[in-house]
Amino acid sequence: MTPRPTDPTRRASELRETLERASYEYYVLDRPTMSDAEYDRLFRELQEIEREHPALRTPDSPTVRVGAEPATALAKHTHLLPMLSLGNAFDDDELREWEERMVRILGEQARRAGYTAELKIDGAAVALTYVDGVLVTGATRGNGTVGEEVTANLRTVRDVPLRLHGDGHPSRLEVRGEVYMPFSRFERMNEERARDGEALFSNPRNAAAGALRQLDPSITAARPLRFYGYSVVTAPGASLPVRTQWEALELLESWGVPVAPHRRRCATLDEVTAWAHEVEHTLRSELDFAIDGGVVKVDPLALQDELGVVGGREPRWAVARKFAPDIAVTRLLAIETNVGRTGAINPYAVLEPVEIGGATVKLATLHNFDLIRQKDLRAGDWVQVKRAGDVIPQVIAPLTERREEGTEPTPVPDRCPSCGTPVARDPEEVALYCPNVACPGRRLEGLVHFASRSAMDVRGLSYARIGQMVEAGLVRTPVDVYDLTVEQLMRLDRFAERSAQNLVDAIEASKAQPLSRLLFGLGVRHVGATAAQLLAREYGSLAVLRERLLATGDGDEARAASHDAAVAAVAGIRGLGETIARSMVDYVNDPSAIELLDGLERRGVALVEPRGAASSDTLRGSTVVITGTLPTLSRTEATELVESAGGRVTSSVSRKTTFVVAGEEAGGKLDRARELGVPVLDEAALSSVVAGTATLEAALEAVQLPADP
Repeated sequence: MTPRPTDPTRRASELRETLERASYEYYVLDRPTMSDAEYDRLFRELQEIEREHPALRTPDSPTVRVGAEPATALAKHTHLLPMLSLGNAFDDDELREWEERMVRILGEQARRAGYTAELKIDGAAVALTYVDGVLVTGATRGNGTVGEEVTANLRTVRDVPLRLHGDGHPSRLEVRGEVYMPFSRFERMNEERARDGEALFSNPRNAAAGALRQLDPSITAARPLRFYGYSVVTAPGASLPVRTQWEALELLESWGVPVAPHRRRCATLDEVTAWAHEVEHTLRSELDFAIDGGVVKVDPLALQDELGVVGGREPRWAVARKFAPDIAVTRLLAIETNVGRTGAINPYAVLEPVEIGGATVKLATLHNFDLIRQKDLRAGDWVQVKRAGDVIPQVIAPLTERREEGTEPTPVPDRCPSCGTPVARDPEEVALYCPNVACPGRRLEGLVHFASRSAMDVRGLSYARIGQMVEAGLVRTPVDVYDLTVEQLMRLDRFAERSAQNLVDAIEASKAQPLSRLLFGLGVRHVGATAAQLLAREYGSLAVLRERLLATGDGDEARAASHDAAVAAVAGIRGLGETIARSMVDYVNDPSAIELLDGLERRGVALVEPRGAASSDTLRGSTVVITGTLPTLSRTEATELVESAGGRVTSSVSRKTTFVVAGEEAGGKLDRARELGVPVLDEAALSSVVAGTATLEAALEAVQLPADP
C-alpha cells in the first residue's frame, strides 16, 4: 500500500479535487473514468484524514454528501432576489397572446429577439448560494422571497456542485434549479420500500420535495435525488459575462452545473411552438423524469430587464407552456390477466376512466405479479397512473392512506386463465407463462404477430380481420391462414371479391419469406428478430434446423441427452445463449409445434434462408439507431440491413450508441445524438459500410455532425 503523504493539508486538497472530478464525470457527464473500488478507496482515505484533522474538513468536501448531524428545525433563508412564479400558456393561441403583450411594450423587436425554450422539470425548486465558488447555503423556494435552509440535505445530491468549476465567478451568486427524482430510481426505491414493509411514495415530485425537508440529512442521502440548474442571479451591482439566457445556460454547464437536455434556441415563436409539440408528443415519453411543460424565455437579458415583472410576481419575459398532465389519481376497479403470444401471463389494471395527457385511460399495465406484490396493489385501491405520449399507461403506486378496510392482497395465479395448464416460471425471470403451445389465449395475438410486417408480412391481414376469422372459426393456427379461400372470406363482413382475392394473393406471396421471418413469426419464447436471423443463417433451412434440434434415441435418458446436446450446440452460436437455445429446442420438440411446422411445409411455405451463413460482419458489435424517413429504405429494410451485417438496432440514443442513421424529419433522436456527440450517418454511408466499399471507421471519421439550430 502506498504510504500517505506527510502533508495532510495538501493530500486532503488533492483528494477533494480528484473525488469531485470523478463524481462530476459519473453523475453529470455519464462518462466515468474511475472505478467504484478506486473511488471508495480514495473516499475512505479522505474520511480518515478529516477524522484525524477536523479543521481540514471544508464545505466542499465530498464527505459532506453522506449527511451531517440531524437538525432540530429548518431555519429560514432569504433569497438574494425573489424567485418568481411563471404565468401559464396552455396552448399555442395563449403563447401567441403572451408574445403580443410583449410587442405592445417593446414593439416589433420583441418578435425578432429570439427565445430560449427549456424543459419545465416537475420537481422541487431550490436556490444554491455560492461564495467565492463554494456552496455555502441551499434553500427551498418557500414563498419566493424566504425559503427553508436545507444546505446539509442539498450537499447529499450527487450532481449539485460543492465547488464551481473554473474561476472568475462573482463573489456571491445564486444558482437556481430543480431537484427531482428519475422515474427509474423512484420505482426501484418503491420496490425496495415494499420489500421492507415501508409505505410507498405516491409520485417522484412529492418524494423529492419530502426528501429535501428531512431534518436528518442521512435520510436525504439515501434518496436517489438529481438536480438540474436553469438560472443564475447575482447581487445588485455584480454582473455575468453573458448577454442571453442561452449563454447563461452554457455558463452554468462550464461551471459544472448540470442543465436539462432538449433545450432549444428559437428565432421565432413558430419554432418555439414546433419544439413544444415535439417535446409533448415525442420526447416526453422517452424522458426518465417528470415534466409538466416547457419554459419559454426572451433570450436577450437586456430585454428581460426592460420587460420587467407583473405585480412583483410574474416576469413578463418568461412563460410556462403547459402540457396535459401525464399523472392522475383514479380507482383500481379490478386486476385481470391475458395471455400473450409467447404464453406470458400479463396482469393489467381495469381503471375507473380518467383523463390523462389528453386521452381517456381505462386500462393500465401492471407488468408482472411480483411487482403487484411489491407495491401491494389491490382491487379497490386509489392509485396513481402515469401516461406519457403514446406509452401504455402504468400504475405507479397505491394511495394506501385512502385504502378501505377489508381489501385483500392480489393472489398469484397457479394455472393459465385461458386453458387451465399449470403456469411455469423461469428461475431467472419474474414473468409467469403458460407452457401450452396450443393455448387458446395465445391464438389471436400469435396470429397477429405471425402476419405482421416484421414477420411474414401478409399485407391486408390486420388485427381486426384476424379477429373476424378467429371468431368465425376459419383460423386457429398459422397453417389455417394458408387454407383460406376467396369464397370463405367473402362470407365475412367488409370483404368483396376483389379484397378477398387480394388477401389470398398476399397470403400466397408470404410463402416466399425467408426462414428468419418465419422463426420470428412463430413467437417462440425468447426468440426475437435478431436471434431468429442468427438461427436461420446458421442452419439455412427449417429442415436442417429441425434435424439438428430434434431429440432422438431409445428411452427417456437417451432423448434427454440428445436434447441437452442440441441445447449446447445452439447456445454455442455467436450471439445466442442457453436461454434462447433451450427455448428453441423445447419448441422444436413440442408435439403441437411439430404438427404446425409439418403443416406449413405441406402448404408450400419456403422455410429457407437465402443469405445462409454468408452474412457481412462489417457492423459486428455496433449499436445503431434509425430515425427519420430514409430516401429508399423503409425502417424495416434498414433494420434488416444493419442486422445482416451483424449490428444491433435499438430505439433510443445513448452514449453506448455507435452511430445514428438519420433521414428527413429525424426529430428528437437526432437532437439527442448531437447532445451526446454520437456520429450520424445517412443511408448512403450505411449502405457503403454494409457492402464493404467503405470501412465503418472511415465512415465515422468522415462524419460532420450537423450544427445545432
